[in-house]
Amino acid sequence: MKPKMKLSGFIAAGILAIGSTFSVQAADLSGKTVEWIIPFSETGGSAKWANFFAPLLSEALPGNPSVVVKFMPGAGSTKGANWFQEQKDGDGTLIFGSSGSTQFPYLLGDPRVRYEYKDWNPVMASGTGGVAYLNAEAGAKYDGSANNLKDMTFIYGNQGATRLDLVPALAWKMLGMNVEHVMGIKGRGDGRKMFESGEATIDYQTSSGYLKGSAELVEAGKAVPMMTWGSIDDAGNIVRDPTFPDMPTFKEVCEKTDGCETTGEQWEAWKAFFVAGFPSQKLAFLPAGTDKEIIDMYVTAFETIKSRDDFAEISAGRLGKYPMYVGKGAQTALGSATSVPSSAKDFVVGWLKDEFGVELK
Repeated sequence: MKPKMKLSGFIAAGILAIGSTFSVQAADLSGKTVEWIIPFSETGGSAKWANFFAPLLSEALPGNPSVVVKFMPGAGSTKGANWFQEQKDGDGTLIFGSSGSTQFPYLLGDPRVRYEYKDWNPVMASGTGGVAYLNAEAGAKYDGSANNLKDMTFIYGNQGATRLDLVPALAWKMLGMNVEHVMGIKGRGDGRKMFESGEATIDYQTSSGYLKGSAELVEAGKAVPMMTWGSIDDAGNIVRDPTFPDMPTFKEVCEKTDGCETTGEQWEAWKAFFVAGFPSQKLAFLPAGTDKEIIDMYVTAFETIKSRDDFAEISAGRLGKYPMYVGKGAQTALGSATSVPSSAKDFVVGWLKDEFGVELK
């Protein structure tokens, strides 16, 4: 890390008078390389998200630095997050990409977590969705409910019990499906590879991963979409995912499945973790102690990306049709992504113990 940039009292006073314009001009990354650390493998949705934004960010940052995405998988992303926690006083050449699988261990008090989101500086956040799909054999029996699937045994490649995979795992449990979990894969892209090889018979991908890889399996007749997790409207209701409006949501499938309830403690816990994990799932951070002019530089760069005439079109094709939050919006998104009701947390902690033998208390 380079020494952090300092401002004299005179210049700082000027900034208070003219806003962030000077700050953006003062920071210049000409000839520099920005490393964007992703704590997952290069095959998953976070990789696709960062690789989409990296060239756009290079164009938008002062000096047009190279933006290189690097991967640090391990321990369900806590390895990379713990490493980032130790990075201080950023000079603008390091950013970190967090996902729901990084947020959930934090929310649940996973003992491997040694990072604190409150120390980091969020500069951008974006939502996503998720699609669950079946192999061709199960897909032939699927009628929009899980009733015909309950006599089957499914295999699923799972990143870890406290990761984002708890959203599909709990959903399938609520539907009464028998899903055996192969634990410890490094990213959802690795789960898709298991599905492609026949080692897994059910899978889910975030929207970017589905659009990039899984949709091809559907087109080839090797996979059948089951449901999305849905989206949240302004009233807090689950509605159809705007990227996949023709697919039913988990709520719709649950309502058609015998024994599955969309009210009560279990449903409220699932919904709380879905809200924490998807509408604000991907976040970009600068390290603790980063000077304000560098933070402002990144906020302005991401605002520039968001304001591009072609942004809605190109992001929809690669990431899906989801909102992007910058600056204060990213800070608000972080708050939603790192808080759940205590009742939901208590339920999930108990369920993880019963289902996977995971002790978090």
